[in-house]
Formats: sequence, structure tokens, C-alpha cells
Amino acid sequence: MPAAAVRRALNAPRAERGAALAELPEDQWFDRKSGRIKPDVLARHEVGLANAEGGYLVIGIEDGVVSGVTPEQANRLRQAALDFCEPPVRASVSEVSCLDAHGEDVLLLLVEVPVSEHVHTTTDDACYLRVGDSTRKLSFYQRQELTFDRGAAQYDARPARGLAVEDLDADLLADFARRLGVREPEHALAARNLLTRDGAVTVAADLLFGRRPQELHPEAYVRVLRYRGSERGSGMRQQLQHDIVVDGPIVVMIDEAMRRIRPLVPTRRALGPGNRFRSEPVVPEAAWAEALVNAVVHRSYSLAGDHVRVEIFDDRIEIESPGRFPGLARLDDARRVRRFSRNPRIARVCADHDYGQELGEGIRRIFDEMRLAGLVDPLYRQTEQSVRLVLAATPVSAELAAGLSERSREVLELLRGAGAARTGDITESMGLSRPNVLRRLAALQDAGLIERVGRGPKDPRAYWRLRVE
Repeated sequence: MPAAAVRRALNAPRAERGAALAELPEDQWFDRKSGRIKPDVLARHEVGLANAEGGYLVIGIEDGVVSGVTPEQANRLRQAALDFCEPPVRASVSEVSCLDAHGEDVLLLLVEVPVSEHVHTTTDDACYLRVGDSTRKLSFYQRQELTFDRGAAQYDARPARGLAVEDLDADLLADFARRLGVREPEHALAARNLLTRDGAVTVAADLLFGRRPQELHPEAYVRVLRYRGSERGSGMRQQLQHDIVVDGPIVVMIDEAMRRIRPLVPTRRALGPGNRFRSEPVVPEAAWAEALVNAVVHRSYSLAGDHVRVEIFDDRIEIESPGRFPGLARLDDARRVRRFSRNPRIARVCADHDYGQELGEGIRRIFDEMRLAGLVDPLYRQTEQSVRLVLAATPVSAELAAGLSERSREVLELLRGAGAARTGDITESMGLSRPNVLRRLAALQDAGLIERVGRGPKDPRAYWRLRVE
């Protein structure tokens, strides 16, 4: 929930304030709880926000009804972060005066939880994480992964060497302050933990609002490559037509990258409203734009020597981002990916600028947009130091989509992206057993989608490819 929306609700007339807060959608950064919540239960949600990206809790609203909290309840709940969190969560609690549905005076509590540099637990040694609109208890493995990844996740909290607030872009900061509903840029930076405790500018602040963030992070840019046809080629057969570098602060770079990518995406003639033909991009903009935002926001900025790369072909768009998925991410079904942000401060500010939604929603949206366009599912692949997303402009019929399992579609897309692959290569890439892969290959072959090329059934050099009509 962008802070501006919470601020507008808090600044609403007293008679409308409670209803405004009750109508805000719950998401990654905003939650509501009943005034009857117990302090130890409230602590779970404070821990979940602190371990994720921070956010707000409004206490005293239940099922859309403004009921408020009593002074006794408020006093107990104020101590939750101190009494039931290890280490204590640095939550700030304020009172909000409003009216209930009967016009009676009631009191709400607003709990603001900043993103933390530590992994927090409750005093009974349980670890929680805010994911989307719910707070989830982590398993031992997930908690271990969160602990391991926390160092990388907090790279954006480190001080930017030799920079002060005066070195940031004043116009961008002024616009950001207006979005948050505050007057001073320093207050906006502090509200999003973009300053260290001693007032130094963080890496996140420089990347978001710096006049020239590439001075400290030379690879913090987007490179857009447009190829002729469907292959990169090499040497004299190089198919590269456009090579564009887009840099600057993140809040400017994202818009500029979209502007430069848009005319390079190939189009097709399609029947539109009113039975009129029109040109449409072969890959829907909503899908590749969301993927671009994800790549810029969630990439590893601590990895020197690499950048976000957008490669555009006649039949697909590939976007590669430095850094593997954090440990809580699962690629067995990317639509239900569970993760916390590697760069929580950057992610929060980009949400304030209306880039992206709640955690994990962006990946689901990419899948939804591709399916609405009648195209095959997006394909995520991890290398040793990056994540690559392939958005293929390949139609898929409803019958085919219904008849193939998720993993069989992944095999199909792997072959589409690679052109050809041997059984051993597919087995290694998919992380499945050889018999499992062979069953899926046989099913795809029976469906007439792929073919095996080799001199015989035992040819060690045989490979699989999409069937050519």
C-alpha cells in the first residue's frame, strides 16, 4: 500500500477517517486487526512486516467494521513489539481518533513498522514473514534461508560512499515527498529508511534518486538489444540491429527503458474491436513491462560486472537480471513464487511510484497477461548468477494448455528457447530424473509437438527439437 493512500485516509475528516481506513485494500504493506487482538498475536504481524518490507497495521477495525480499542487495550498493545519480539521490533505506535458506524468516538492504533536489518522472531522462537496480504510462519528451512539471504537483502541499506542528501536529484526528491504527503525531502527519505541512523545516504537512495548512480554502481543500467529474426548469430552472421543503454536513477530509468523498448517490440495484425484489424505487439506490453520492473527492482546490485539485459527477437523477449532468486523463492511453480524482496527499500519506493504491486503479484500478472493473449507460459531459468525470463510469442490452444502438465510445458519452452537439446541436458536443466523427463518427451512426441533427431534409438548424439512441419 503506497504511503500516500494511508496518509490520505488518516487526513480524511474525522467522521470519514475510520471508513477510509476500513476500505483500504490489505496488501504487502498494510493490514488491519481487531482491537481484541492479543499482544503476542500482534507481535507475529509486527515480526512479519519487519522481516519483509515494513508497513502499517491499523488496530481497531474488524471485518470492515470500525470498533476501536479501549485505553487498556491500547496500553497492552503498545508493548507488543518490546515484550514479544526478539530482538524488539522498532515499531512506532500512534493514536487515530475517528467515529464508528453509530457516530460514537472511538480510538484506533496505527502501528508503523520499518524494514529491519535483522531477522526477528517472537519470544516463543517462531519466525514470520509478510507475503502479499498474509503473515506466514516460516519453516525451519525457510527461516534458515531468510537468515542466509538477509545480508544480500540489506545491501541497499548500506551507506553510499561519500554522498549526502544534497547530492541527490532535488526535483525527484520533491516529487517523492509530494507522493508521501510530507513537505521536506529528508522526511520522505527517513520515512522509507533511505538514510542510515546517523543520517548518511543509503545505496538505495542513490540508486533511486542519485544524479548519477552509475558512478558508484557502473553496472546499474538496462541494456536493450534488438535482433533480426529469432537467433543472435555470431561473427559475420551477427543479427544485432539495436544496442541501447539506459541509465540514470531507477525512478527515471524504468520509464525511459519502457519508452525505448516499446517501438522495438515486433507487432502482428490482429482483429480488434469493431471488427477492425490493428497492430498489436507479439508479446503484450503488460507482461514485458512488469518483467522489466521486476528485473530492475529485485536484481542484485551487489554483483559487480553485470546489468539488466532485455533481448528482443521476432518471436520472443528475453529479460535477464543479475542475482538468483532469493532462498525463499520456488521455481517449481513460478506463479506461486514465495519470496521476500532482495532490495526492500527500493521495492517500497517503486511501489510508492506505482511500479509493481504486492510481493509475488507481478509474476502472477505476467503469467495472466500471457495466457490472456493466448500465448505459452513465461519460462524462468536460473544460471549461476542470474535469472532469465523468456516471453515467447507462441500461441497455445486451450486444448493443448489443458492437456499438458506444468513440467511438460517447461520442457516445450526449454526446447523453444534452446532450439535443440539432448535428453541429458534437459534432465540437468529441469532438475528431474531421467525416466521422468523421458516420459514427458514421449508424451510431447506423441502429441506431434517435438521430434527426436538421431541415427538410431541408441545414438548418444541424438537431440530433441520442436517439430518442423
